[in-house]
Amino acid sequence: MASTEGLMPITRDFLAKYYDKYPFAPLSQDVSRLTDEIHSMASDLYKDSPLTRGESSLVLEAESHPPHKVDENLWKNREQIEEILFLLEGSNRPPALQSQSTAEDAELVSVLGRLGEKFRSTLKSLETFQSKNSEFVFNTVMTYMPQDFRGTLIRQQRERSERNKQAEVDALINSDGSIRDRHALLWNQQMERRRQLAQLGSATGVYKTLVKYLVGVPQVLLDFVQKINDDDGPMEEQRQRYGPPLYSLTKMVLNIQLFFSLLWRRFEAGKLSRNQITVLEEAVDVYTSEFQRFIKFIRDVFANSPFFITAEEAGALEARKSDEYKEVTVPAGKTHEVALTVDAINSYIAWDFSLTQGRVDMDIGFSMEYTNPSGQKTQILPYRRYGADQGNFCTIPCGNYKLIWDNSYSTFFKK
Repeated sequence: MASTEGLMPITRDFLAKYYDKYPFAPLSQDVSRLTDEIHSMASDLYKDSPLTRGESSLVLEAESHPPHKVDENLWKNREQIEEILFLLEGSNRPPALQSQSTAEDAELVSVLGRLGEKFRSTLKSLETFQSKNSEFVFNTVMTYMPQDFRGTLIRQQRERSERNKQAEVDALINSDGSIRDRHALLWNQQMERRRQLAQLGSATGVYKTLVKYLVGVPQVLLDFVQKINDDDGPMEEQRQRYGPPLYSLTKMVLNIQLFFSLLWRRFEAGKLSRNQITVLEEAVDVYTSEFQRFIKFIRDVFANSPFFITAEEAGALEARKSDEYKEVTVPAGKTHEVALTVDAINSYIAWDFSLTQGRVDMDIGFSMEYTNPSGQKTQILPYRRYGADQGNFCTIPCGNYKLIWDNSYSTFFKK
């Protein structure tokens, strides 16, 4: 059992400093371009053909913002890849492609075969990453647990729990549940694991004493599992830092899956043009290569990130933070603005602020806007009121950006 003496759970400040050592090279600009092209091709398919209820749901999902959590996005990508592979199976293709009655159909079948191989390779990489990451987290936690019969009991309990969860999945598959239904169940199971950990961390009174001393769980580990996934906890730094590129990839694969789903039902009404096939091939190539690059990157980030740090490390971070920050007063009824000129695409704008005094319920409005060279303004970060916030934004176009702190709604209090 590893010692936890003098340790505390990782903090958001620590992760911010740690992630500085792991910058993610921006995605290819082709991701955004090809996502738009695939979405346009999908829209053309239903201009003269009404959508079914299921297709309307797919369109809505493709046009909505992806989930916020990193792991939920990974599961969403896995779901879409499996849906695409299902559509690419020979028996699920349109009749014309199954019979390959023309040279054009035979050529398209060959293209689809190559695309399927790329998706299968990507799916394998994702499955391997998720499985190994889950084992890594569990084994790391277990190093802080008793290495006697109690640790054995914990392992056995986990194995039973995982067998029961797998039995639920198998039962759904045997009852002809859809890929979407299966992934909804898998994600619910993931959230249940998280809830159980949080409940363990928030145990109080006699139960907490039993957990800590009878089972042997160190207090620092209880604190870790309770706070790690809070909406404004340490993992929010991960979402702010690495979420944007993953969201772009999620949106891309949703649109690729949407295109295949709409095309298959309308295939007989109009074959794909040579240009559409070229765009589809390029989109799949860019998506699979960029997504595998992201998986490899995030695997290394996760593998090297500690669960705990010393109090001295946390204190040093706070001291450096105090040195790097300056205090600004925003009078009642006024705003404070910081203007930034960005000369290179895919730069990062970061912010980290908090109110230093006043009532505990005091907040301030915050937003960000972009002005293009022609003077047109676009809101990048929606207006919200915060007591504190920390995040970053990857700039796509060059131009002028403005961070705005708004205290105009306050009549009496400066911030």
